Amino acid sequence: QVRLVESGGGLVQPGGSLRLSCNASGSISGISGMGWFRQAPGKQRGLVAYILSGGSTNYVDSVKGRFTISRDNGKSTVYLQMNSLKPEDTAVYYCQAVVTYRTYWGQGTQVTVSS
Repeated sequence: QVRLVESGGGLVQPGGSLRLSCNASGSISGISGMGWFRQAPGKQRGLVAYILSGGSTNYVDSVKGRFTISRDNGKSTVYLQMNSLKPEDTAVYYCQAVVTYRTYWGQGTQVTVSS
């Protein structure tokens, strides 16, 4: 089993920054990728950013140039640095990991961008 624990969400003003963290624990030796998804009220959950085990990254167009995904050297923690936040970034952010072809999700962390 794999457990994902997110942290770092909160309330921030437009133009501000937040850094999300996701720590994976358990049977994580077969992680092939980790990433962040988000779900706003009334909308479907969608990809924000992803990093594969080889280090390649992928971003949804709306966050390119503002968000950066990274991971620690042990590859068990993934970060999402979010800059120049906009009200439309408000959502619950979920960490996802694919481990040995199985998908795991964190419990989610709320990000609210509002003045």
